[in-house]
Amino acid sequence: MSKSSRRAFLTSSALATVATVVAQPNINMSSSSLVIHQVFFWLKNRGSVADRKKLAEGLQKLSAIREIQQLYVGFPASTEKREVVDNSWDVSELMFFNDLTTQKTYQDHPLHQTFIKQYAHLWEKVIVYDTLTIE
Repeated sequence: MSKSSRRAFLTSSALATVATVVAQPNINMSSSSLVIHQVFFWLKNRGSVADRKKLAEGLQKLSAIREIQQLYVGFPASTEKREVVDNSWDVSELMFFNDLTTQKTYQDHPLHQTFIKQYAHLWEKVIVYDTLTIE
């Protein structure tokens, strides 16, 4: 490789690296990032309106836990059927916490533990998605 083509290669490589670094968003995840806690429940008694309502009411009681910043409880929406849409679940809850510490406090909270004991008989499957937001 000649000196000029080597220099051109090194220059273009350096410029490509700088362009890649500059193009990256500022991604900073820390223990103080907002935590989004989403849970999906599948009922044992599929199609039971009474069980669905009872579980939703139990979830809404969790709003008494002060660490929860926001709480939403819902049922599958009747949106367009698409391959990427999963509406096989029966009840969901979406919670927001200020950080990982408050989310952990919620997990151990007596009201949350009581909820599990009182309502676990209603569901056959639970999936949890916890998200740490990017600052």
